[in-house]
Amino acid sequence: MSIFDTFKRGLKKTAVAIGRGIAGIFSSVKKWDDDSFRKLENELLAADFGINAARKITQSLKARYQQGEFSGERDILEVAREVLCQILKEASRELRTAESGPTVILMVGVNGSGKTTSAGKLAFRLTAQGKKVMLAACDTFRAAAVEQLKLWGEKTHCPVIASKTGADAAAVAFDALASAKAKNMDFLIIDTAGRQQNQKGLMDELAKILRIIRKQMPEAPHETLLTLDAGVGTNALSQAKEFAAVSGASAVILT
Repeated sequence: MSIFDTFKRGLKKTAVAIGRGIAGIFSSVKKWDDDSFRKLENELLAADFGINAARKITQSLKARYQQGEFSGERDILEVAREVLCQILKEASRELRTAESGPTVILMVGVNGSGKTTSAGKLAFRLTAQGKKVMLAACDTFRAAAVEQLKLWGEKTHCPVIASKTGADAAAVAFDALASAKAKNMDFLIIDTAGRQQNQKGLMDELAKILRIIRKQMPEAPHETLLTLDAGVGTNALSQAKEFAAVSGASAVILT
């Protein structure tokens, strides 16, 4: 599935959110002018596109209108997809890797954002490239999370380091890194418990995991991937800031 297909599905909900407002603009506007496009920009802002994206979309639509290529709501959604995809493409890059030893990837994010699934998919992609990958089940609060990661381990033929429910997550991470080094793994993907950015106790646990793994490998983690629900809008910015302050999130995964 291409990134455009992903946005096509994701924008269906957004289309419903802005549909009425846009329909109202189209019904009252015979010829589009600056005021009409300002109204459209306000509708996009109300749908939580964010100021930069809303302005880029509006500017692109205005240029199309001047060229006679803008006719209706479908054009708005098409341009929205193009602009958002371009923003993401400009920020994309390859994974950072370790100069020696396993590359450590830490998965962080709020509850239900798709960390464990993303960890499994990343393991699948890396093993398909011929890499040796180990998974660490550091979400010790939920037995289901450990079982889910073990299933991904079976699917991808990756070893999984886990412990009992309620175990010290930092200790699991420490053991996993020691094992990954001993077995000459190329990658260690550490799945952590979902936590809200305002839950101090759980954020402190995340900081502890970082301290523990850095005792073995000071430069780790080489990537801290923050998973974000793409449907939460600009609230994702506050999540990113809080997680970055604790974990130094280096990249995001939109689910």
